[in-house]
Amino acid sequence: MRTRRRLLRKLAGTAAGVGLAGCSALLEDEPRKRESPLNLPTNPNANRVPSRQHAWNGFSRSDSEGNPLLPRHHLVLLLTLSSEPSVEAARRVERAMRTLESAYDWSSDGLIHILAWGTQYFERLDDLDAAPIHRPTVISRTDDPKLLDFDAALVLGSDAPSHIRAAESAMFGGKGSLTDIEVGDRLSDVFDVEERRTGFRGAGLPVEHTDAEGIPKSPPLSEKDRMFMGFRSGLRGTQASEDHVTIDSGAFAGGTTMHLSHLKQSLDEWFEAFDESERVARMFSPEFSPKDVAGFAHDVPFTDAVREHARKYDVVGHQEKVAQTRQDDQPVILRRDFNTVDGGHAGVHFLALQRSLSDFERTRKAMNGWYVRDDSRKITERKNNGILDFITVLSRANFYVPPREKRAFPRL
Repeated sequence: MRTRRRLLRKLAGTAAGVGLAGCSALLEDEPRKRESPLNLPTNPNANRVPSRQHAWNGFSRSDSEGNPLLPRHHLVLLLTLSSEPSVEAARRVERAMRTLESAYDWSSDGLIHILAWGTQYFERLDDLDAAPIHRPTVISRTDDPKLLDFDAALVLGSDAPSHIRAAESAMFGGKGSLTDIEVGDRLSDVFDVEERRTGFRGAGLPVEHTDAEGIPKSPPLSEKDRMFMGFRSGLRGTQASEDHVTIDSGAFAGGTTMHLSHLKQSLDEWFEAFDESERVARMFSPEFSPKDVAGFAHDVPFTDAVREHARKYDVVGHQEKVAQTRQDDQPVILRRDFNTVDGGHAGVHFLALQRSLSDFERTRKAMNGWYVRDDSRKITERKNNGILDFITVLSRANFYVPPREKRAFPRL
């Protein structure tokens, strides 16, 4: 723990608002258990919230086929520390997060949340090389995204948008109470908000936002559709389990990694140039019909015949490409993406959880489908190549999601 010792020596030297005895205790307690480094009372909510911050599935609604449904409304606040890491700041963050837990049930009816830590934070600790995350990279040569570094991200999800608004106001505004819980410490005591990402996912919500740029005037969307592109996603067979994405050993055990991309969608051609069968071919596979897709209950069949389909149909599907990265026939990433109209344009905030960022990167490279250009002249880096012709990656950022008991300044 050389780098952590270096930081704590620095904190002990400056000791702005932090007792020297507290720093010394931390230096002596190595390796330490995270149950009591902040000298706070036991979390009073510990028995009603899961130890994994990313454990959402068991606390959310499900559809008739047993597929977990994400909360209908989402907010991601991308944060920068307003001062150097310290034990006192960690105490403030932990108390603030406990306020959210006390005010709302841990459910999609109440409020579900994640406090994740970014590459900029680990760089502050001089610990990025040891962290389970790294700075984002350009993964597709057809995109030129902003590669972003943040100290942290607060992810909020609820079926009730008022809960999200109230939580944001309590943590970063002047709201004095949440439900009947008094707000003492706020995240704004420690963080500044650099960016806001808003969005939604659920039946009837896309059709309420079809006035955004990038969507034709009368898209064939109904009150049943949950996503802008018109197809169901999140079937449990196409998603990694929460167990699978959890880091199972080492200093970061019990947590997971999180990737966040902002994707801009161009859906005019998607809806106006292609009929439903052609959209099915690009989203799933040219071997499927709309009737087939309507019958998918909890998984999408996978035949591992991408190159054969390129030669036969001159088009390949998004789903069949990314399915090639499965391990032991199991997906490797857990998607929690949602629609957005941030900036007035249709898009997706693609939030993915995975044990290792390499799992996400392999999946995205499989999605690129560069190799199939050799099998069909009609397939380019974007055209007839899944859904690539309809999305542009605007930005990328990477984060680590600690287990709940280590969520306040991990590795400090």
